[in-house]
Amino acid sequence: MNTLRITLPLLFAGLVVAAGSAASDGSSRRHIAAEPAVVNDAPCEQVGRSYGPGRPLPIPMAVAAKSSSRAPVAVSAPAPAAPPAPMPLAVAEADATASASPTVAAPVMSRIQRAPVPMGGIMGPMLPAQYATDRDNYKHRDANAVHLAATDPVSTFSIDVDTGSYTNIRHMLNEGRLPPADAVRTEEFINYFDYGYAPPVDRSRPFSVTTELAPAPWNSNRQLLMVGIQGYKVPVSEIPAANLVFLVDVSGSMDEPDKLPLLKASLKQIVPKLRAQDRVSLVTYAGATCVALPSTPGDRHATITAAIDALGAGGSTNGAAGIDLAYAQAMKGYIKGGVNRVILATDGDFNVGTTGVQALKDRIAEKRKSGVALTTLGFGEGNYNDEMAVELADVGNGSHHYIDSLDEGRRVLVDEMSATLMTIAKDVKIQVEFNPGVVAEYRLIGYEKRVLAREDFNNDAVDAGEIGAGANVTALYEITLKGAPGARVDPLRYGKDAPVEAKGNELAFLRLRYKAPEGGASQLIEEPLSAHVAAAPSERLRFAAAAAAFAENLRGGKYVDDFGYDKVAALAHGALGKDEGGYRAGMARLAALAGGMQTEQPVAGAFIR
Repeated sequence: MNTLRITLPLLFAGLVVAAGSAASDGSSRRHIAAEPAVVNDAPCEQVGRSYGPGRPLPIPMAVAAKSSSRAPVAVSAPAPAAPPAPMPLAVAEADATASASPTVAAPVMSRIQRAPVPMGGIMGPMLPAQYATDRDNYKHRDANAVHLAATDPVSTFSIDVDTGSYTNIRHMLNEGRLPPADAVRTEEFINYFDYGYAPPVDRSRPFSVTTELAPAPWNSNRQLLMVGIQGYKVPVSEIPAANLVFLVDVSGSMDEPDKLPLLKASLKQIVPKLRAQDRVSLVTYAGATCVALPSTPGDRHATITAAIDALGAGGSTNGAAGIDLAYAQAMKGYIKGGVNRVILATDGDFNVGTTGVQALKDRIAEKRKSGVALTTLGFGEGNYNDEMAVELADVGNGSHHYIDSLDEGRRVLVDEMSATLMTIAKDVKIQVEFNPGVVAEYRLIGYEKRVLAREDFNNDAVDAGEIGAGANVTALYEITLKGAPGARVDPLRYGKDAPVEAKGNELAFLRLRYKAPEGGASQLIEEPLSAHVAAAPSERLRFAAAAAAFAENLRGGKYVDDFGYDKVAALAHGALGKDEGGYRAGMARLAALAGGMQTEQPVAGAFIR
């Protein structure tokens, strides 16, 4: 077994190679070019990528150091002199070393312990570049501004059913750290929860609309307008035949417990629910792409499970090539009138081939014309590219979710299968025209990445969000009524009130546009919203307000006055309702945890590219 051990000289040699590679690249994101991409629709073993026991995967030394550093690596006394071999180190050899060595394995270091530590007057083990610097990537977006109804009465945005921001922040808080402000998207906190809206009476219209106006919990001089959309529900037995292509990142960065192992366990949750009429493919990508499981009937559960179990991690990350192959597989198994979807599961770090977000978005935008949608599942931390995962899902007519636990994997892939997979309305847009005779000012809470120009509402060529069967979407506006105290913007000294028609009983006019799942011209829904203010908010509005205030506090608290985490937790606890699964109580607990951790306000722009 001595021949399998990684001696100290060899270990340090590998780390020096990795450190040198990082030093030569001044950017925070390393692009590994040593491993050429291989795009092939042959089975994985035919393109030299096999993950079964005893089948090593050769990769460059720098990547081997990256992969082996993430698993427990034993360090033993140097063996008798033997020159280090210049050949690539196989992942299988590193794994064998860790499992076979009789010495105590070094634990995987936490994020807090990644910096070198002094040991006996010298620097301790130097860690690879990806551990020395957190390379998580979040896009900065300024919070929506306050608008005067007299001069800018129209608000237009696309719906959004993503939930990834909430579960990603849940993951961080449970690790004992506050998130960077740019990781927080308020609408994804709000939309993680079910508000019990009444479904539409029939399927002639794909969703119902529920509205409510009541005082804001952080300032009783202002009001909260809730606009809720509920899609019609479809029993799992009625979901059309599904053609699912799971595109799995098996690069070296996925070799951590909260990445590939959690992904595999999550994928296996859906297997027992697959039916004979369903088709499942499994495409993997790292430096090479290949078909780990060709299109297979859904009822062949043992075959599908075995293919999932065989996945292993190693190599660089050519996600663009994987996307091309996954869409090709989806078209091979395309089911007319069925659910056709690619599900990309990754930590989001593309470092070979096409890596720019815009170039990838252009590629997905072209491929969505085929009728195949894209859903993204995010995993892990350290090099998590949130920006890419979110924007690819948006442009791919899908949704983005972050999987922080096996329970969340089951929630997304099993419990909410119809909402995740089956689209009932496409390109759903919301436009609210506020009555300046009643409303002084308003602010849309969240949806910064989904704001549209006013003219985009009637333009069917402008892409917008999709809603799945049984899904609900909620938007909140903070409003100051005309003449009420609490306005954020002072009136003009020389301004004049805009002329207003005598519609004092109307707060606003709501318009919604949507397309049928198969496309075609959009359809319009219109209805006036009453200016009547409820004496007190309902349970659903109180909890939605708590979710919004929680997120806004994590973003810096600019618009929630002094309504801190303790008040958020109390408001959420008072609006738990039935709380099936305990998700609402979980958010209240997270708010309390965040309050105990906060020592200073989060800084917008941290941890962005």
